Amino acid sequence: LMKRFPSRLAITLLAGFLAVPAFAAPIATVNGVAIPAERAESMIAEQRAQGAPDSPQLKDAVREELIRREVLAQDAARAGVDKRADVQAQMDMAKQAILIRAYLQDYIKNNPVSDADLQKEYQGIKSRMGDKEYKARHVLVETENEAKAVIARLQSGEAFEEVAKVSRDPGSKDKGGELGWSNPGMFVAPFSEAMVKLEKGKYTAAPVKSDFGYHVIQLDDVRTLQAPPFDEVKPQLQQRLQQQKVEQHVMELRNKAKVQ
Repeated sequence: LMKRFPSRLAITLLAGFLAVPAFAAPIATVNGVAIPAERAESMIAEQRAQGAPDSPQLKDAVREELIRREVLAQDAARAGVDKRADVQAQMDMAKQAILIRAYLQDYIKNNPVSDADLQKEYQGIKSRMGDKEYKARHVLVETENEAKAVIARLQSGEAFEEVAKVSRDPGSKDKGGELGWSNPGMFVAPFSEAMVKLEKGKYTAAPVKSDFGYHVIQLDDVRTLQAPPFDEVKPQLQQRLQQQKVEQHVMELRNKAKVQ
């Protein structure tokens, strides 16, 4: 039910960073064109990030790869491929993506997430999670009358697992309506409010309406919830807050832009 996901845009914009070293002598010259050492350092850094060990063999392989690329690029230019509109558009987009990535990396560096921000987010999550975890099951139907019919079947003695087969929730209907262990914050308010009021083994005596339809909820069990330590979740919290900062900054720039 109703779980949230981080913005794909923010994740994409934040992805990857390759440090650019100081200028050095060209690694090779191909038909009079020098290949800057920065290209080799960038490619080596990328390979190291993927787990390749830094070695003379890696450097030789990168040098050869860059020589072959230069040979191909020169031949492509002689053939006029670089003048094609579709190729120019792709090169422009690639250049823009690199520029945006570097800009946002600088923005994050200059606008870091503070420890106070991280603690506030952590305490907020703990508060939303509460101190209990609930194991519930439900039947989701389209109308209130259908939900009342489900309750009537339960009152007549039918097993919840059997009644759940009419549920519109594909993720739980074949598991007897079971939702597993969850904290109330994972569900929309009407659902969670009804769930936490139930006694173990009881189901809702009246249909519970949400944006998804009408629910009949049964509470199977309750247990104490122990939140993970702050240090354990700190990296994930930092990434989430960085993404939020970037999203907010992008939206501020977008709102200020004059778009016709």
